[in-house]
Parts: sequence; structure tokens; C-alpha cells
Amino acid sequence: MSEHALAVLGSNIRARRKELSLTQEELADLAGLDRSYMGGVERGERNITVLTLCKICVALRCSVCEMAADL
Repeated sequence: MSEHALAVLGSNIRARRKELSLTQEELADLAGLDRSYMGGVERGERNITVLTLCKICVALRCSVCEMAADL
């Protein structure tokens, strides 16, 4: 995945998290991930697996397609 795509994905995740009024720590807990890892995802620094993206989407109550929009 390109760096641009990772940045867009991270931005989409951050926007949805904020829509739900969740902190990074709360989202990380819901997804079973570390808070610092979640920060890296939102900044586009992590090339996450499909499984991790699915965990995040379940926690955000949205589809993978929604998060992958505009990639």
C-alpha cells in the first residue's frame, strides 16, 4: 500500500473516531490494540493487516469499504 493510501486510511479512521467522540485510547481498547499503535495507524505510519483493519472497523461500527473510500 502506498504512503498516500496509508495516510488517507489513517485520516478516515481518525475522522470516524472523532464522529463517535472516542479517544485514541478508547478506540484502541475496543479494537484490542495498543494506543500508541493506533496513533501510528491514524498518522499513516503503520501498514496494517486486513485483520487489524477489520478489528478497527468493528470498533468504529463501520465497514471496511467506508474506511477504504478514496484510497
